[in-house]
Amino acid sequence: MFIDRARIFVQSGKGGDGMSSFRREKFVPNGGPNGGDGGQGGSVILVADKNVNTLVDFRYRRLFKAKPGGKGQGSNKFGRDAEDFLIPVPVGTVVKDEATDHVIADLSYDGQQAVVAKGGRGGRGNYHFRTSANRAPTFAEMGEPGEEYWLRMELKVLADVGLLGYPSVGKSSILRQVSAAEPEVAAYHFTTLNPILGVVNLSDHRSFVMADIPGLIEGASEGVGLGHDFLRHIERTKILIHVLDVSGSEGRDSIEDFEKINSELKKYNERLSRKLQIVAANKIDLLEDSDNLERVREYMNAEGQEVFPICAATGEGIPELLERVWTLLQEYAAEPEQTEEVVVYKAENKPDFEVHRDDTGAFVITGPRIEKLAAMTNFTDDQSLRRFQRIWRYMELDKLLIKNGIKDGDTVRINDMEFDFQK
Repeated sequence: MFIDRARIFVQSGKGGDGMSSFRREKFVPNGGPNGGDGGQGGSVILVADKNVNTLVDFRYRRLFKAKPGGKGQGSNKFGRDAEDFLIPVPVGTVVKDEATDHVIADLSYDGQQAVVAKGGRGGRGNYHFRTSANRAPTFAEMGEPGEEYWLRMELKVLADVGLLGYPSVGKSSILRQVSAAEPEVAAYHFTTLNPILGVVNLSDHRSFVMADIPGLIEGASEGVGLGHDFLRHIERTKILIHVLDVSGSEGRDSIEDFEKINSELKKYNERLSRKLQIVAANKIDLLEDSDNLERVREYMNAEGQEVFPICAATGEGIPELLERVWTLLQEYAAEPEQTEEVVVYKAENKPDFEVHRDDTGAFVITGPRIEKLAAMTNFTDDQSLRRFQRIWRYMELDKLLIKNGIKDGDTVRINDMEFDFQK
């Protein structure tokens, strides 16, 4: 089954908690703190794998969680770092953050990796918190929480050449004729519902990859039929073979088909309409006395398009077409990325902390610094709690809460932690 879209949830591992311990040794009554740091949590990493061809596995498993880091130990022993969680995906996978729709990664070659959820940092042991004023700290940091995201993945087929055209013009028959691929061929429209790849082998050890793109119809750029699904797979091809049925066996006009398909390409993506095309005038064995081929030749010559009369059923004309495609592939130069629209990123004048009231009336404080501090503080330890209060005062959060109208006894919430406010 060919699946080219998937939605998954990824969660990296929490960092290991730091250790609070002291050196205990004979004749050393005041050995001092020696708690080790926690280990790094495992990250979730997507890896492009040429042996994976579809996203079908993600229909049955959508949750991917990396393991947490190991806890620190006494004698300054660090906790074990957790192994990263590697997820193989097909080459050509585009990954987006579902919440923001931003592209996180575009995995376009075998072995390429993308960290989609970074593991949490291990908490520091009490050895790090010794000072001249507090030579025996009893507290240690807890591990940093991991990251979690819903991701959307889309697979865009990677092929050198794409077969383009209306349904039932003979695209699948061409791919069967020139490669070992076996797409279904039948006398009804939309026989091919998924892109099918085939390797075309020429003489002298020359080869390229050809994709049979499911048939397009008018309105494809607006999603008619399965337009958006099909057009997405054309984006990465270098050359398009535009297949026309010059026999008129379906009752359509070849020139009108050509114009409509190119109009849909332009509506969907301007760059698609500029891709190099070769016209394959198929089904010449059914022409009889029709002058369709001559009309197509005249029109394409006026448009500057090369035309190759072929018969996919018998193989007539196909060797010449493939040799021309190979030549054009050797001459191919990728279109430079558009630079007219310059994206300027400006530093946002956003406060470090924000306060708002929720439905229960509690004052909720948000901001990466305070959320991280709360998550890594052990509130059951008196010294750890006093450290949190010192940093709280340094951040001047009391002033911010009073400015927002807080009163004694009101509830303050940071992440899952709640406490009552007192001046």
